[in-house]
Amino acid sequence: MKVLAYGVRDIERPVFDLANQKFGYELVCVPNYLTGPEEAWLAEGCQAVILRGNCWATKEVLDIYKKLGVEYVLTRTVGVDHIDLAYARQLGFKLAHVPFYSPNAIAELALTLAMTLLRNVAYTTHLTSQHDFRIHEQMFSKEIRNCTVGVVGIGRIGLTTATLFKGLGADVLAYDAFPKEGVDHICTQVELDELLAKSDVISIHAPYIPANGKVITKEFISKMKPGAILVNTARGELQDVDAIIEAIESGHLAGAGLDVLENESQFFFKDLRGQEISDPAVKKLVDLYPKVLLTPHMGSYTDEAVENMVETSFNNLKDYLETGECSNDF
Repeated sequence: MKVLAYGVRDIERPVFDLANQKFGYELVCVPNYLTGPEEAWLAEGCQAVILRGNCWATKEVLDIYKKLGVEYVLTRTVGVDHIDLAYARQLGFKLAHVPFYSPNAIAELALTLAMTLLRNVAYTTHLTSQHDFRIHEQMFSKEIRNCTVGVVGIGRIGLTTATLFKGLGADVLAYDAFPKEGVDHICTQVELDELLAKSDVISIHAPYIPANGKVITKEFISKMKPGAILVNTARGELQDVDAIIEAIESGHLAGAGLDVLENESQFFFKDLRGQEISDPAVKKLVDLYPKVLLTPHMGSYTDEAVENMVETSFNNLKDYLETGECSNDF
């Protein structure tokens, strides 16, 4: 079985090779992201492909895969919106995703962004990098144990995030469209409006549901506590960037930590130094540093998360080959 894995970074290659020792696939790893026909043709001679986020399995790409004899289109992500699912099913591809991986990967980044903003670390280190070692008023901060942290969405990742903040002594509020049982020792579940009004830090861990639209809107932000910090490590489609910019510029929000953007493949994973950022809103976010901390969707970029994704993807293929079915299909 020859397998092509897209978007494999150099530091990830040993993870793929080590995991494959248990499976014995004829593995081809390329750094290229799947962006169109040129990368699709790289799958010549392969029966399976493994995608990552921002690898776009469009109709055109899927047609090429069909011509090449690809049978299995796997993704090492939870989300599957980068695959034209209806057309892939129509063509008869076997599909599978990774339903979960280390929730700590995302949760730790959410905590890091929040604490960096709360303690004004980026602001301070920017000054010291310019040889300014004075103490400024902007460096004064609350301690996290004297803060209320609101977590929106308490699935695996959200609950792990809540646990981390709780461990630091914060009072943690949570909202989920489907209230959870057995979490009262970690967080207090409240209605969304109450969470927004009381939280000094809000961390978003909700799924993006197109029919529901954006979650972080101008109205949402207007209900937040003045001077609060917003963190989104979930999906860029959940946020109205213009509303976030307005709130930062007005001072209503003290800061925002964003690991995701809508249409982020235009910018993320590319070296744009010396180039003009084409989207005015994204450029504005960048210019608002250090009040806005923008990271390129690196939440899952940890040793354990990558191991989980790769091994689950290999197991998904193994299940298909041995039984014709996979519990992680979609």
